[in-house]
Amino acid sequence: MGRLCQTEGLTDVQTEILGVVRSFVDEKVLPVATELEHRDEYPTAIVEQMKDLGLFGLTIPEEYGGLGESLLTYALVVEEISRGWMSLSGIVNTHFIVAHMLVQHGTEEQRRRLLPMMATGEVRGAFSMSEPGCGSDVSAIRTRAVPDADGRTYTVDGQKMWLTNGGSSTLVAVLVKTERGGSSVYKNMTTFLVEKPAGFGEVRDGLTVPGKIEKMGYKGVDTTELVFEGFRIGAEQILGGEPGRGFYQMMDGVEVGRVNVAARGCGVGCRAFELAVAYAQQRETFGKRIAEHQAVLFRIAEMGTKVEAAHQMMVRAARRKDAGQRNDLEAGMAKYLASEYCSQVVEDAFRIHGAYGFSKEYEIERLYREAPMLLIGEGTADIQRMIIGRRLLEDYRA
Repeated sequence: MGRLCQTEGLTDVQTEILGVVRSFVDEKVLPVATELEHRDEYPTAIVEQMKDLGLFGLTIPEEYGGLGESLLTYALVVEEISRGWMSLSGIVNTHFIVAHMLVQHGTEEQRRRLLPMMATGEVRGAFSMSEPGCGSDVSAIRTRAVPDADGRTYTVDGQKMWLTNGGSSTLVAVLVKTERGGSSVYKNMTTFLVEKPAGFGEVRDGLTVPGKIEKMGYKGVDTTELVFEGFRIGAEQILGGEPGRGFYQMMDGVEVGRVNVAARGCGVGCRAFELAVAYAQQRETFGKRIAEHQAVLFRIAEMGTKVEAAHQMMVRAARRKDAGQRNDLEAGMAKYLASEYCSQVVEDAFRIHGAYGFSKEYEIERLYREAPMLLIGEGTADIQRMIIGRRLLEDYRA
C-alpha cells in the first residue's frame, strides 16, 4: 500500500475495520468484479459476505444493533469498496442514507422497528427523489400523496426514476408532494417509508417496480423506476410522523450521500492510478519502460496529486458532518472535485494503457465506463457549483 489516500488521526477500531475491508476487497471482490460487471450480475454472494462483516449496520447506533461508527469511517469504507467495484458501494449507499434519515428524523417507533433489521441487512434501504421529468430540480416533482378525510391513510400516484436498488430493496424513502398550504413548495413535501418485498413487477397493490434500466456502466446494482397507481399507505409511515418536512429530511440525506459519492470517486480514482502505475512500469517502448518517458511520468504525477487532493477534501467534509457542523459547502466541494478528478484520472490511466485500455480483458475498461456516473450522481457537477457558489457568497457577503 502506497502513501496516497492515508488518513491521519484514526482510532485503532477504525484502522482495524479498514484493514478488514481492504483485505476483503483484495481477496473477494477484485478477482471477480470485472466478470460480474460484464454479465451485469447482481453480486449476491459478495453482498452476503458484506452482511457478515456488519457493513450494512456500520453507522447504525449500537442500541439498534449496529456498529455505531462515524460518517468518516463509512466514507473510508466506501472508498475501499469502490476501489474494488463501485457498484458494491451503490448497494450500501442508499441503505446508509435511509438509515441516517431514520436515526436523525424518524420517530422512536420507526427507529426501533426498522433499524435493527437494517443493521443485519435483513431490511435493505433505498431512497427516491428523481422523476422522469426532473432530475436535480426537486421542486418539480409531481408524485402526490392525497390524504383521506380522517388523515390516517394517503393515496399515492406518480412515477419515480433512477432508483438505485429499486428491485433489491425492501424499504424505500420516497419524496412526494402533499398539499398542506405551505408558504413554499418545499414545505409541501413529505417523505414516506414505503415497505415492499424485493423483486420486480407489481410488488404491492398499486406499486410496480419495472425491470432494470440498462446502463453503460454501474452494472450489477439494479437501477429502476417506481410507479404508484392508487397506492395506499398509512400516515404512520411518514418519516418522523409529521408531513411537510420531507424536503429537509431528504437534503440531510443527500449531504451524507454527496460525501459517499466523493468517497466513490476517490476509490475509483485510486484504483485507476494503481493500474496505470503498475502498467507503466511493465510496458516498454523504445527500449525502456514507459514510466521513464517524461510524458508518462508527468501524467502519473498529475494523477497522484488529484487522487490525494480528492481524498483529503472528502475526509474534511466527513469530519465536519461528524462534528455536527453544517457541511453542505464542504460536501459539495468534495463531491465536485472527487468526481471530476476521478474522471480525469481514469482517462489518463486509459491513455497510459493505450490500445489495451480498450480491451475488456483489462480492468481499466470497466472503470472508464463507471466514472461518468459520479459526474451526475447525487446532483450534477453544475448543481454542485451552484451550491458552492451560493454558500461562498453567504460567507463572503459584501
